[in-house]
Amino acid sequence: QVQLVESGGGLVQPGGSLRLSCAASGFTLNYYDIGWFRQVPGKEREGVSCINIRDSYTYYADSVKGRFTISRDNARNTVYLQMNSLKPEDTAVYYCAAGPGGAITTLQAMCAMKRYGYWGQGTQVTVSS
Repeated sequence: QVQLVESGGGLVQPGGSLRLSCAASGFTLNYYDIGWFRQVPGKEREGVSCINIRDSYTYYADSVKGRFTISRDNARNTVYLQMNSLKPEDTAVYYCAAGPGGAITTLQAMCAMKRYGYWGQGTQVTVSS
């Protein structure tokens, strides 16, 4: 019933752009914090960008700051990750996630995985020349 489905991944050359989409079903996205995470083989999943319910707090990992933008379209129950100036180091499986939110003491805590109970299946992003 509760489902998140990512799309928009693919192969792109360095310097290119992609927009990832995450469509929610079974729940109303505007009542949840949303996060984008990524994972490469042999490494722990890391938070890329997370935004809270009221869109008053937005976190970006230092590695993507200035290049990626998270947004949501509540009317379409969809969250997006616009990725510009892509680098080979951005290659990973990207996951969207949703959680009920809660108090944080640091902005980085927005992307603590324990805050997110619902996860998509992931979409592959490959940046290569």
